Amino acid sequence: MFREPTAGQLERFAVLVAPHLARLDASLARRLKSAQPAAHDPRQLKAFLLITCGAAARLINAGSSAASFLEQVAYNSRRLAKLNVPLTVAVDTLCGYDRDLDRLLARRFPRHYEEIRPVHQHLHYRSLLTVNEAYFQVREAETQAFYGLLHAEEEAAGLDDLLRRFIQILTRSFHAQSGRLIPLPEQPPLASRLVGRLSLPRYIAAGSRGENLVLDAGMRGACQSYWSIPFFSGNRLAGLLQFGFSTPYRWLPRELDLLNAFAERCLRAADRARLVHELGARTEQVRALAGHLMLAEEAERRRIAREVHDEAGQSMLFLRLHLEMLEKKAPPALQPKLAEARGVAERVIAEVRRMVAALSPSAVEELGLPAAIRHLSGRFRKVSSIELRLKLAPYSASLPRETQTTIYRIVQECYQNIAKHSKASHVNLLLRSTDKQLELRIDDDGVGFDVESAVAQPHSFGLKGMRERVALLGGRLEIRSSPGNGAAIHVRIPIPSPQSSRSSGNECDHGNPNVIDR
Repeated sequence: MFREPTAGQLERFAVLVAPHLARLDASLARRLKSAQPAAHDPRQLKAFLLITCGAAARLINAGSSAASFLEQVAYNSRRLAKLNVPLTVAVDTLCGYDRDLDRLLARRFPRHYEEIRPVHQHLHYRSLLTVNEAYFQVREAETQAFYGLLHAEEEAAGLDDLLRRFIQILTRSFHAQSGRLIPLPEQPPLASRLVGRLSLPRYIAAGSRGENLVLDAGMRGACQSYWSIPFFSGNRLAGLLQFGFSTPYRWLPRELDLLNAFAERCLRAADRARLVHELGARTEQVRALAGHLMLAEEAERRRIAREVHDEAGQSMLFLRLHLEMLEKKAPPALQPKLAEARGVAERVIAEVRRMVAALSPSAVEELGLPAAIRHLSGRFRKVSSIELRLKLAPYSASLPRETQTTIYRIVQECYQNIAKHSKASHVNLLLRSTDKQLELRIDDDGVGFDVESAVAQPHSFGLKGMRERVALLGGRLEIRSSPGNGAAIHVRIPIPSPQSSRSSGNECDHGNPNVIDR
């Protein structure tokens, strides 16, 4: 905005102004006290006196440069921001000082006024720009600190990681040499007198009696000054923020306000992280219980299937054999009745075998998943006129028994629902995988249904059961359907690493590459 003044012009300005600086400073002090009488702080006056054009004159007379003055303005403007002096008050106070200085120059030095006025204006506007930039830097640093805490909450992997991230951000934000965030239990292992002293914000000088309030022995004695800021959960002392500094450094009012705000945020975030951890632990317990229930259900199915096969199945085979023998030896008049009874026995045997196969998918354990799905699909074709198209793509990973059983049960449930409710004419089934994921797709062109209504029905165990089975394996099940538009089931289940899958059950039969059955 203005031409940079020469060293000679700056020196001329400084020499002329020097005798009048005391009166100008006194006027600034009166103006500042009247502007905010309730918030008067000697530290504010000291900072103001170091950013005026009079302060520039003092530095120049002492042999310093204008650049040194602007560095001094930046530092003390940041202090004013941290002393909670509004930017408008800072600017108005500087402008008032420079109006007084301009009037003094015009009255006292009329012959030199036109020469030194541009120097004064240059210093004035450069000071105002530096003040504005310093305030912006302080607010920007505060915003970045809050943003960092928010980002830490989102990214932290657990409570310990969250606390570590928080103290790193706060230590950096306050330019501390070291920092600690110390949670305290409900009954802290500290003397009640010590707890009472820690319940107030404290500035601690190195070597003072209060240095024993620095709880971390590694930080105690290694710094020149310390801050200790408590935070509370209700009326209970929940923890401390403690910082160590390489120089004696007392906090400023805005810094203390920020520390209290940061402490409150740390407490809430820690409580939230603790609740999330506890919820996660409970969820894992529920998931583990559901997994055990699923295994128990499968074991009970196998037990019932064995009993049905060994008792009812064998008895019916024995009955059928004797009926056949009696039919051959019976008089001609009885043979039709015995043949009819033998037919009933054969149908019961077939139904028993179907029930045993449905209860215990032995084909999965004996032949592998693809062969078991082909076998299940064959039975579906026998009881339904729906055209079924299979595509069982090869996969190279071994599958745990639980994964194979889950996929088999989902296919079984889908076939039953399609046969009973869909009125479809075509069904497509795709089973494929990558090294990391097994994918199952089943879709039909039937009447469809409203998914939310179907899942919300109190006795809708089929869809809920499929979702629970997939969720227990860390997978995802999507159901897409609407009335009149058919239905599609899409399942994705992660495949464990070879080490884990090797110990979790039988391996899956890979079948023939790219087998397509119609």
